[in-house]
Amino acid sequence: MRTNITEPSIAVNPTIDPKVSPLRQRMVEDMQLRSFVEKTRTDYLRCVEQLAVFLGCSPDNANNEDLRKYHLHMAKNGSSPTKINATMSALRFLFVTVLGRDDAVKVLPFVSQPRKLPVILSPEEVVRFLEAAPNLKYKAALSIAYGAGLRASEVLSLKPTDIDSTRMLIRVEQDKGRKDRYVMLSPHLLILLRDYWKAYKPNNGLNGGWLFPGRVLGSPLTTRQLNRSCHAAAHMAEINKRVSLHTLRHLFATHLLEQDIDIRVIQALLGYAKLDTTALYTQVATQTIGSVMSPLDRITASGHLDGIST
Repeated sequence: MRTNITEPSIAVNPTIDPKVSPLRQRMVEDMQLRSFVEKTRTDYLRCVEQLAVFLGCSPDNANNEDLRKYHLHMAKNGSSPTKINATMSALRFLFVTVLGRDDAVKVLPFVSQPRKLPVILSPEEVVRFLEAAPNLKYKAALSIAYGAGLRASEVLSLKPTDIDSTRMLIRVEQDKGRKDRYVMLSPHLLILLRDYWKAYKPNNGLNGGWLFPGRVLGSPLTTRQLNRSCHAAAHMAEINKRVSLHTLRHLFATHLLEQDIDIRVIQALLGYAKLDTTALYTQVATQTIGSVMSPLDRITASGHLDGIST
C-alpha cells in the first residue's frame, strides 16, 4: 500500500481536483479515440478514482500486489459481481491500454455472475400494465419499449423523424453497440403515437427535438421519470412481479419467440451481436416449452411403455 496523499491524480469531480493530471488526460484521450460513450467514460473514471482513494496515491504507482489487494477489498466488502466486473473493465483499460502493462490482467480477473432468468409477464398482464400507465405520454413511451424491444436509453433518444409511418419502421440511432438499426412500427403503436402527438404537441408540434421531451427545455425525458412511470403502472395494474423498463425488452423477445419468430430475426431486432445472448429467451418462452413433446409421452404414444405397474 502506498503512502496517503491528500489528492489522487485522477478524479471525476473537477471540484475535488481542479487540475487535470497527465494520466487522467491520457485516459480521457484514449477513450475518445475508441469512441467510448459519455456514460462509459464517466464510469471508467469513477472506478479509477475509487482505486486512487483506496491506494492514497496516483494509480500509475500501483504494483500488481496493490491491484490484487484492491480486488480482494471489493470482494470482502460485499461489492456485487456486476460492480466488480465493471471495475475490472475500467482498470484493465487503464493499466493495459493506457499504461501498457499487460501483466496487470492476471491480477484483474472477472468474477462469474449468477445468470438469472428474466421476469416474464403474460400478454394479458402486459395489457393491464400498459393501460395502467400514468398518462398518455408514458403509455406511448412504455408501449414503444415493449412493442419494439427498445432499451430505455433508445426510447428516450428517439426523435419524431425516427418514426417512419410510410415504411412502418422505427429508426434506432447508435444503439449500445454503436450501430444504427431499424425495428418494426406496429399499426397500433402508430395510432397511439399520433394520439399522443395531438394531445401533447411536443416541441410545439414540430419535428425538431425529442419525441418525449423532459421537464428541462431542450432535454428528453429522463430514465428516472420513465422508471417511475413503469413502477407506478405495475402497481396500479396489481402486478406483483418485479417489473422494470428492461423487463419490457425481455417480454418483446419472449413473446416473439412464442409466436415462432426465428431467433435470428429477434437477435437483429434487439441489436444483439451474439446469438447466445438471445438464446436466453428460449428458457422462458413458456408456450414454446409447453409445445415440446416429452420423450416420455412419445414412447408412451408409440406403445413402447405398456403395462406400467403402480
